[in-house]
Amino acid sequence: MVESVVELRAAILEMIGRGADQPRDDDAWGHLALRLFGYQFQANATYRRFCERRGKTPATVQAWGEIPTVPIAAFKEFTLACGAAEQAVACFMTSGTTNPAKRGRHYHFTLEVYDASAATFFKANLLPELDRMRLLILGSPPELSPNSSLAHYLGLMRDRFGGPGSGFYIGTEGLEAERLRGDLRAVEHEGEPVCLLGASFAFVHFLDRCRADGLRFRLPTGSRVMDTGGFKGKSREIPQAELYTLIAEHFGVGRDACVNMYGMTELSMQCYDSPLRRRAVGLPDEPIMQAPPWARTLVLDAETLRPVPEGVRGILCHYGLANCSSVIGILTEDVGVATSLGFRLLGRIQGAESRGCSVSVDEMLAATEETRP
Repeated sequence: MVESVVELRAAILEMIGRGADQPRDDDAWGHLALRLFGYQFQANATYRRFCERRGKTPATVQAWGEIPTVPIAAFKEFTLACGAAEQAVACFMTSGTTNPAKRGRHYHFTLEVYDASAATFFKANLLPELDRMRLLILGSPPELSPNSSLAHYLGLMRDRFGGPGSGFYIGTEGLEAERLRGDLRAVEHEGEPVCLLGASFAFVHFLDRCRADGLRFRLPTGSRVMDTGGFKGKSREIPQAELYTLIAEHFGVGRDACVNMYGMTELSMQCYDSPLRRRAVGLPDEPIMQAPPWARTLVLDAETLRPVPEGVRGILCHYGLANCSSVIGILTEDVGVATSLGFRLLGRIQGAESRGCSVSVDEMLAATEETRP
């Protein structure tokens, strides 16, 4: 009997509801992951054919690490949805910077789980000691970018956690730099801490203008910055350390108040490198990405796609219970190393490192071709 998706979502929401600091329970997580795989195997026809080709079914998969993962490139080639795409309440799409004709599509039949996951872990990593703060968002509002998962995420945070004066600074004409300058000057005088958040390239664009005009701000104590990382397809890429140096120089916000968020269209959860959270829960003050308790991250060998030991470079693979509308396991195009507390992000796959991902896409294509009349 196929499990009711309503019951499954309720179980996932219950786990998320225990919060970011819940004790790690691998048995409970693994059991729920297998339940989700069983549902997705039945409800996602393309994924089912891919799993069957690999000999992986709910009857043969005994542990969550055996659940087949799907490379993010597959979202550009197939509709990987647990239902009819036209019934989805949202479709988040990739930017298409590599190939505008092919954009990855991630369909959602409810945003309840996505929103619960995003809001719960944002609070723990950005506002561990506060309920609300003024959010100055260097991003597009969701009404201007309805197919952007980042715009939805930023709009959700504004609605859930934004104090008076919160708002977006990218509109139909691009970055509203003059308005942002004025508001930052006002913040300096008012003395209330704020949170600046948005895509890394938006910060670079604004900081370039600040440097050219000799502008420096000293934001109130307690202010913080969150950047989403990634410069793919943008005009200028700089190392993260240099970005945080510029942020300290022009905003007066030190590295110990800078949070890096890692997410992607194909995932329904976010990971964070957050010194704010580390201080709040007493973790060592060393840069590390952490996934929420309702997800697991593996680092895989590029050739075999098998887990590698801690400290060994490999491809990042995320299993997330919040991905209940598509597939639980996502094979990324990112490289990292596992640590005892999380993982370190090293960059994008290059050359031979992409082989495992390419093989997986080829297998999905072959499985689809085999079922055509």
